Amino acid sequence: MASGIFAILDDIAALMDDVAVAGKVATKKTAAILGDDLAVNAEKATGFLSSRELPVLWKITKGSLLNKLIIIPIAFLLNFFLPVAIKIVLVIGGFYLAYEGMEKIIEFLFHKQKKGTEVIEKNTLDDQQAEKLKVRSAISTDFILSIEIVILALGSVLTAPLEVQILTVCVVAILATIGVYGIVALIVRMDDAGYHLIKKSHEKGFFNSVGRTLVKSLPIVIKILGIVGTIALILVSGGIFSHNIPFLHDFLTSWPSVIRESLFGIIAGTLVVAVVTLVKKIVVKFKTK
Repeated sequence: MASGIFAILDDIAALMDDVAVAGKVATKKTAAILGDDLAVNAEKATGFLSSRELPVLWKITKGSLLNKLIIIPIAFLLNFFLPVAIKIVLVIGGFYLAYEGMEKIIEFLFHKQKKGTEVIEKNTLDDQQAEKLKVRSAISTDFILSIEIVILALGSVLTAPLEVQILTVCVVAILATIGVYGIVALIVRMDDAGYHLIKKSHEKGFFNSVGRTLVKSLPIVIKILGIVGTIALILVSGGIFSHNIPFLHDFLTSWPSVIRESLFGIIAGTLVVAVVTLVKKIVVKFKTK
């Protein structure tokens, strides 16, 4: 009996060792997309009242975990029964990410900024609705990025036994969620940590300087993350197109990959924005009749 238990424990240890090795490989494969995931989600998790930052972030984190809970079994089933469907889903997701990125760029470049009083009035009237919309947008974007993470992790362990594949993909998915949103939580609470240090140091000495630096740095960090997040959306979408559409994979191969993928993302995003804008105008026109 004892020898049987030890044999089971030995099998479990060997399995976990295989998962650890496969997990390292999968994590390296997904490192780039995780960096983009961090930039995109940090930008989407900011811009709320201080008291709402962590509750909103927790909602997005739960949404992200649910996304992965849905995606992982579907990814394994599709990979087994219909591998081409994974590419189709990725390309559709790429168009969504490109749209999100280009919509922000077009909004910044061409649309008139609202006056302060208009912004205050809008926020006062639609605070809860705006929060729900932003959370929904963050979870939708996370869904596409989660598909990319899961597919990349699965692709790195396809030659491994099924149990190793399943455990590895699950471990990478959980670590990705905890890691990304854990760092985002630290970023959005920078100012609170700064105020705490200022208060504890009685506005004197080294810790006071650190606290003030944290407080002053947060708006700059958020602005940088907003820019990086938008660029990441374009690059990730372009990368999806480049890797999953044969024509684009072999197109402009002499160009640096960053420029190629940026071009693909910009063109796709602009087309989708144009189509969505046209559809909205048609809908409004029919409603006014």
